[in-house]
Amino acid sequence: MLYSLLLPDLHVDSVYDIDLNELKKRGIKGIITDLDNTLIEWNRPDATPELVKWMKELKEQGFAVVIVSNNRQTRVSKIAEPLGVPFIHQAKKPTTSAFRRATREMGLSVQETVVIGDQLFTDVLGGKRMGFYTILVVPVAQSDGFITRFNRKMEKVALNWMRKRGKIPWEDSNG
Repeated sequence: MLYSLLLPDLHVDSVYDIDLNELKKRGIKGIITDLDNTLIEWNRPDATPELVKWMKELKEQGFAVVIVSNNRQTRVSKIAEPLGVPFIHQAKKPTTSAFRRATREMGLSVQETVVIGDQLFTDVLGGKRMGFYTILVVPVAQSDGFITRFNRKMEKVALNWMRKRGKIPWEDSNG
């Protein structure tokens, strides 16, 4: 079913709510994460202290990390390089090429990698198409760029459809 490609394995309020020990228990060694509205607001020019601390913790716990973003190189590199995190820009998610490249760069399999993002139609769909464990986070900003605003409207339709069929375990019937 199409909805199964849009339904994340886990839904959390933010990346900081992800239980890293649980990921390790699942055999996860690598993280592919979106940037804008997943790690920081889409219009924030640099990493927050909280993000710097989280990235340090990931590295200390032995996780490999690659930022995979549909945004331009100048935007992604400005955040990723100071964090010491490799990145793939203009990823064209939900196509799978950037996800494949990220796992190759980490030297990991799909089963050892998680995809984290804030959008169903880019992050979750792209990850699910390849069989990744996926985590959807609540967007960190209440505003979006033009293309993302369109995607959010489509997400709302998809989520309402799934909610009516009882497919969304993280929301109650009030939605």
